[in-house]
Amino acid sequence: MGFPELETNRLNLVQVREEHTESFFEIMSKDEVTKYYGMDSLKSIEDARKIVESFQSTYECKSGIRWGIVLKDTGDFVGTLGLNNLSTYSKKAEIGFELHPSHWNNGITSEAVKEVLRYSFEYLELIRIGAVTYPQNEPSIQLLKRLGFTKEGLLRGYLYQNNQSHDAFIFSLLRTEWTKI
Repeated sequence: MGFPELETNRLNLVQVREEHTESFFEIMSKDEVTKYYGMDSLKSIEDARKIVESFQSTYECKSGIRWGIVLKDTGDFVGTLGLNNLSTYSKKAEIGFELHPSHWNNGITSEAVKEVLRYSFEYLELIRIGAVTYPQNEPSIQLLKRLGFTKEGLLRGYLYQNNQSHDAFIFSLLRTEWTKI
């Protein structure tokens, strides 16, 4: 079975490939994108290439799936989202995402996340999707709440970025809650 490409009204969620490396670098080299990402901004195209390659190996060893977000109308690669720490045995994963700032506040992330949640709960039959975010990342917190996620608590010193550790909030959505939405 091949990579699970997904589709929404406005988006194609595709496997991130080598040809997406420059667009991925363009996004992940922006400090406003990585500010609350848990990773320093990329400094070189080679760093982006290594991450794109890691998406493939993570998928092959079944510990995660990362989709590229491509706009149907233009074909532009505008971000990624995916399942991290995926365990089909334990029926859980964590979701993460980023989007090019020129596409913020257009409902793109929400549309993409909803489709990945549908795939995760219906096809992968996961029971729990977690999400980790900086307490200061109000847009992501509001998105998670709109999608039905529940804040579970504070993870002290959980994220390491810019040579210091940071606290993080942990949110979750259970399949039983998702089916009610």
